[in-house]
Amino acid sequence: MLAKPKSKRRSGCPVSVSLEIFGDTWSLLILRDLMVRGYRKFKEFHNAGEGIATNILSDRLQNLEAAGIIASEPEETDGRSVNYRLTEKGIDLAPALLELLIWGARHETTEAPCAVIENMEKNREGVLAEVRRRWRERDPTPLLPKSGGWRWQ
Repeated sequence: MLAKPKSKRRSGCPVSVSLEIFGDTWSLLILRDLMVRGYRKFKEFHNAGEGIATNILSDRLQNLEAAGIIASEPEETDGRSVNYRLTEKGIDLAPALLELLIWGARHETTEAPCAVIENMEKNREGVLAEVRRRWRERDPTPLLPKSGGWRWQ
């Protein structure tokens, strides 16, 4: 895919620059799905239950790829299909995403089981190590399966 030209930044503040790249709701949910759910395909992101329109999903995937946060690769068994994968730059967002997940579950009403969040809080380093291991090994196994349990314990 072609990279979009970089627009002029609002400011040189690192928080502002970061938010310009991945600070919209949809981009963060795509990152969540890559890191936590093990999603790789456009259809998986589209069917994730968040209600993202296909044109918005396509735009966000292009933006994340242009920013170097994700990369697209042809599917080994079907060259017409594309898999998305976090880059090194993208996997470096794992600590921030983990903290957003913990913060949201601690301070807002969510569907995340309390025991799972407590486990994440107590084992941040272990969770992040597992996310990185799965990324390195290209293991798409979900970190948080729908049952809410931990597969890596």
